[in-house]
Amino acid sequence: MKIFFYALLGIALAGCSNETIQRTLEGANDVLNEGNSSELSSREVAAGLKQALEKGTEYAVNKSSATNGFYKNPKLFIPFPKEAEKVKNTALQLGLDSQVNKFEETLNRAAEEAVKEATPIFVNAITSMTINDAFAILKGGDNAATTYLRQSTGNELQALFEPKVSDAIEKVELTKYYSPLASAYNTATMLSGGEEINPDLTDYVTEKSIDGLFVLIAEEEKKIRENPANRVTDLLKKVFGSAEAAE
Repeated sequence: MKIFFYALLGIALAGCSNETIQRTLEGANDVLNEGNSSELSSREVAAGLKQALEKGTEYAVNKSSATNGFYKNPKLFIPFPKEAEKVKNTALQLGLDSQVNKFEETLNRAAEEAVKEATPIFVNAITSMTINDAFAILKGGDNAATTYLRQSTGNELQALFEPKVSDAIEKVELTKYYSPLASAYNTATMLSGGEEINPDLTDYVTEKSIDGLFVLIAEEEKKIRENPANRVTDLLKKVFGSAEAAE
């Protein structure tokens, strides 16, 4: 039946451009495959990969935006900025232990607050995924979907996320805890002829917040690829089960 169908299609496409022929054949293949449960159509692959990304991003946003999502998770915890490590050391020497601890807590609270806004950005990237992207992800490594999502969001994610981080920093009064530490450090450093510092907390927390989200997305992708129990829909089972069988 398929041979006869393609023979007729070949006659109909005689004289057409290579691009038209390729596009028509891909569409025909989808139609034929849709009626055969043993084969995956292009649409199924794309839909399955989008489901996987949706599941991964939903998990990442929900887990990281919860109270202590960053602060009590060693994989996501945001420490003092490296540029401000000397501020921390000076503050500890001056007996400001509680202020140091509060500052690190509020760094992480800012991240937890900011990542709540990430979902629409991820949804936009997922819905823009092409069939070619889907097949590349399906055949890729353990973190191919995560890599695609990070590359496809790129500068847009940074630009849209940064104001949210800035608002979160203000909401949790992060600078209120940072300023006394920086002031104590700068006072001590001035007496010794050292150089004052003023790290950009918004850039730092933005970068670490995004990194944390993708750590969780990568974990979820790996679970879906490796453990059938994490393929919670029939489509996920079909798409990733087919990928395993092809290996």
